[in-house]
Amino acid sequence: MALRLADGTSWPETLARAVAATPEAFDREPADGAAHPTTLRNLVQGAWQSIGMPAPVRTPVDGTILVNLPRVDAGSALAAVRFAAAEHRDWAATPLAERKARVTGALDDLAAHRDLLALLLVWEIGKPWRLACADVDRALDGVRWYVGEIDRMLADGREPLPGPVSNIASWNYPMSVLVHAELVQLLAGNAVIAKTPSQGGAVCLTVAHALMRRAGLPATLLSGGGEELSEVLVRAPEVGAVAFVGGRSNGGKVAAALLDSDKRHFIEQEGLNAWGIWDFSQWDSLAAHLKKGFEYGKQRCTAYPRFVVQRDLVDQFLDMYLPVVRSVRFGHPLAVGDDWTTGDPLPELDFGPLISTAKADELRRKVEEAVRGGAVPLHRGRLDGAPFLDGQDTSAYVAPSVLLAPPGRSRLMHAEPFGPVDTIVVVDTKDELLAAMNASNGALVASLACDDEELAAKLAVDLQAFKVGINKPRSRGDRQEPFGGRGASWKGAFVGGDLLVQAVTVGGSDDRLYGNFPDYNSYPST
Repeated sequence: MALRLADGTSWPETLARAVAATPEAFDREPADGAAHPTTLRNLVQGAWQSIGMPAPVRTPVDGTILVNLPRVDAGSALAAVRFAAAEHRDWAATPLAERKARVTGALDDLAAHRDLLALLLVWEIGKPWRLACADVDRALDGVRWYVGEIDRMLADGREPLPGPVSNIASWNYPMSVLVHAELVQLLAGNAVIAKTPSQGGAVCLTVAHALMRRAGLPATLLSGGGEELSEVLVRAPEVGAVAFVGGRSNGGKVAAALLDSDKRHFIEQEGLNAWGIWDFSQWDSLAAHLKKGFEYGKQRCTAYPRFVVQRDLVDQFLDMYLPVVRSVRFGHPLAVGDDWTTGDPLPELDFGPLISTAKADELRRKVEEAVRGGAVPLHRGRLDGAPFLDGQDTSAYVAPSVLLAPPGRSRLMHAEPFGPVDTIVVVDTKDELLAAMNASNGALVASLACDDEELAAKLAVDLQAFKVGINKPRSRGDRQEPFGGRGASWKGAFVGGDLLVQAVTVGGSDDRLYGNFPDYNSYPST
């Protein structure tokens, strides 16, 4: 059966809704009068400005161009930072009641545009509708919780930082990670600066920040490459703190740039999150967890791409696991049949495309490299039969793959794939189990499947992960739950719950934060 786009979801219709909602943030007519894609503006020095060199942004959904994203230079970025620092001084002196009222006003406006923000995420980063809605909802619900708790969190006299918070975030959770963090930082009395992720989410973030700015919040949003902007957004003396979410390579560069500074920072980096299987028999419950784990193609920092399995349980594990992998649903997130009518649910998929064709090609090369090196391909899915539109570009889509025993020199052995590729390592002893689960020198989460929960708790002590689940997965968490990492997966202050507000405020002389610092590590109860 031929498929088509669901009514009202085409990109021209979606973009028109975004422009109608926040016209100040878009350049509709190119200067030369030619037919070019709409160009976004940058939110700098308190207003939306047409600055920077435009570059096209493509959707991973079908490879078409969505908009032009203008890249500002270092000089423009520095001017924006200095303006934000001036706004920060005024905002820090604004009474908490007024800050709460303005943040609440922004939340109400964002909620009124919830479906638009979610549909933008579908097109920009390929997130299926249900997951895109969850991204927006988690951001708004989470910040409303902070609005209700912020008086308590600041009751001990905590004050805003000396300068604005600079946010450099990944593309995969524009709302529930980046916008959520910014709104809490604002609530705590800090002006905020955000760098638009180059790979996706620019239009959603543009609309969100336009609504935030209308509500009277001192927010700056600018786009550009890390090469041009990192020095300014990280090292500028006006910046009070740096919040980074991304890979270890770029995170390491940010950390290195802060070595000679006492600037507050929280640098979240990747880790190879592992699920260990030892003396276990509850296969049905584990199957449900692993199926859910394929959401968004495992393009998230708390995904589990590594399973470390006791040799005596490998056959039982595979009997459970391989049917789960084969049941995963992926494809075009807006493709529906001819019988679809307005009001019907949009496709219920586990994931759509990866973030780009380049990322998909890289992941396919890693799989082939591992197989050539000796890994056993237990499952390599195909795109055939997935729901796509006739003739659409599918180069950013990758079907699930499962590899047994990746070779030690393989990139899949020590680093997360950030895609729907799982690896299985077989072990014979508990020491081997722990060593294999700790292969990446630190992770954000880990889990153990073990019938003896007391034994699992003892093993968990030696896992280099910030959160460890016993017979359940762990995630970033919402509201009061802290979040961080062990080893190389995190540098600086931890966040989440009270810790997020503590990370972006200053206390007394003994303001000792939880986190990973050069001179100490301190971990909260998780």
